[in-house]
Amino acid sequence: MNLTTKRGIILMNLGSPDSTSVKDVRRYLNEFLMDERVIDIPWLQRTLLVKGIITPFRAPKSAHAYRTIWTKEGSPLIVLTKQLQEAVQQITTDPVEIAMRYGSPSPAAAFDALTASVRDLEEVVLFPLYPHYAMASYETAVEYAKEIHRRNKYPFKLTTIPPYFDDPRYINALAESMVPYLQNDFDHILFSYHGIPARHLHNKEVQQVQDCIIGGGCEAADPGKRKHCYRYEVFHTTKLVTERLGIPKDKFSLSFQSRLGKGWLEPFTDLRLAEMPAEGIKKLLIISPAFVSDCLETLEELAIRGKEIFMKAGGESYQMIPCMNVHPAWVKTVAGMIDQHTRLQVNVI
Repeated sequence: MNLTTKRGIILMNLGSPDSTSVKDVRRYLNEFLMDERVIDIPWLQRTLLVKGIITPFRAPKSAHAYRTIWTKEGSPLIVLTKQLQEAVQQITTDPVEIAMRYGSPSPAAAFDALTASVRDLEEVVLFPLYPHYAMASYETAVEYAKEIHRRNKYPFKLTTIPPYFDDPRYINALAESMVPYLQNDFDHILFSYHGIPARHLHNKEVQQVQDCIIGGGCEAADPGKRKHCYRYEVFHTTKLVTERLGIPKDKFSLSFQSRLGKGWLEPFTDLRLAEMPAEGIKKLLIISPAFVSDCLETLEELAIRGKEIFMKAGGESYQMIPCMNVHPAWVKTVAGMIDQHTRLQVNVI
């Protein structure tokens, strides 16, 4: 580590419970679901809903789900984020720390670690590990880090890497991570993105989910109306990576997973998995580019439960393509985007 540098880096991810105990999972879910950017209703209603209904019901089920993917080292998401930290540190002289939006390590812990290791620290570059802009992912992570930075009155400047859903380096890394799996015989590739409530879309002109999915919506709008539109961004990522790989339009589709209620983006991943075998799609590849690190939503929701749904409906083969995790092309991309950002010294968020 070069202790003469005046800059540090933080890779920020979602977070994970400290263990698979119901108590720890309940604590994590309370922190996560009480975030006003996740469930955007008044505080009292949110409290009654989350702590009185959702968490008591979900905590035991979620604890069981976490046990199916937990490793000897701990939570896969935390382990993989640490591995990414180590890999990026190998190719940059700036010290790299990690932080989570929920749970540990916190942004404050990361800020303090950088302050302790870098004399007269001038700037911290925050790299959110979310390619797409959504209120409940990218936005809440960035705003939380900013809040901690202001509250603790750190003297250094905090700057942020913007969403990179269409960055050629991200698209290339995603494509390279997919290539080995495309050598297998398959009928179709399903791009499954994390769902959000339609009301969270920043493109207010699209009033109905189905209008956008069928008619193109913000994909056809002028660029100014697309800014921070999650639905546009995930469709555009899919378009760019399939073009990069030369995948015909009839060989892939897009869906949304992890819905919590009505009014979420469609089509729903679990329903599509149940429908596809009857449509002649027997051999499926599935990938979730909304995540760069494998986690509960990829390892349990898609790789385990998703496979059960598809195979039970008549599927013959089902292959989950892993997240980029510590793929060399992704490590190089992260370091490259940070390097470009620090050279430009522009905070666009």
